[in-house]
Amino acid sequence: MDLSRRPLVIETTEMHTGGEPVRIVTSGYPPVPGATILAKRRYVRENLDHLRRLLMFEPRGHFDMYGVLLVEPDLPGADLAVLFMHNEGYSTMCGHAVIALGRWAVDTGRVPLRAPETPVAIQCPCGLVRARVAIEDGRPGAVRFESVPAFAFALDVPVEVPGHGPVRVDIGYGGAFYALLPAAAFGLDVRRSPLRDLVDAAARVTEAAKAQVPLSHPDDPDLAFLYGTILTDGADAYGPEPTANVCVFAEREVDRSPTGSGVTARIAVQHARGLIALGQEREFESITGARFTGRALARGKAGPFDAVTVEVGGRAYYTGTCRFTVEPDDPLGGGFLLR
Repeated sequence: MDLSRRPLVIETTEMHTGGEPVRIVTSGYPPVPGATILAKRRYVRENLDHLRRLLMFEPRGHFDMYGVLLVEPDLPGADLAVLFMHNEGYSTMCGHAVIALGRWAVDTGRVPLRAPETPVAIQCPCGLVRARVAIEDGRPGAVRFESVPAFAFALDVPVEVPGHGPVRVDIGYGGAFYALLPAAAFGLDVRRSPLRDLVDAAARVTEAAKAQVPLSHPDDPDLAFLYGTILTDGADAYGPEPTANVCVFAEREVDRSPTGSGVTARIAVQHARGLIALGQEREFESITGARFTGRALARGKAGPFDAVTVEVGGRAYYTGTCRFTVEPDDPLGGGFLLR
């Protein structure tokens, strides 16, 4: 689409969860056709990607921006359906955005407020995610959501990382696939090492694992891709102290939050290893010091995989609203990235 042929105005609500941005598109996008949400995801990737770049990239966004596009749901019982976007493309699940969307849906009246908790059913590309929004003093507050079936795809997979050597990773699925390993495998500490070093190590693991570990998902091949790598503090056994991690996803994008789908994947792997029992709640801490809670609620199956339903909890906050435009003669108006 030639942006110079018609005026463009896109309006958004701005939020953050644990410091991770959530840019919710509220108007200005063209309709997104498709019989299923994964078909809609393919459509925007192939036909509307210039709008993702416009909203995620500079001068309106930045390298680590994150956004949400509302689309029509195709699952019965869904209150809303969403596509997620970032610096590289479109995710299949995003827990920090679900937490923000739950609060936003109740605040805007899209879902009627019900005390003491308001249920909000959100269709994500990975499936239906059920959020519950706590009503605190008559207003939406903390949000918790139940994941799609989460599972350990593989444990202790050897991966040869160029420039470093072999490491062993776990591959967990929490709506998206992640490689999981302790930062200590690279001589790093998720709480103390320079972020640049953590990002470089995680990105190298992602690229190596993509090349060496074939993935599959029982529901749809569009779900079978490695979204990123989560470096942890190694504290996987259940305990009262929070366990820290940093998630590097998409094109070396750094999650400021503990990562909702990442917490889901970590709980699934910890449960598969016998390190956490059903119902045991843990805290997960990010590089900003923000914390999510996570616990396995119930066992199930995802195709051939033993799976768990995981509940993740956190809080989201508003930061403002935006009205974005593009001047026809702006040579940088379509967006650019510097890193």
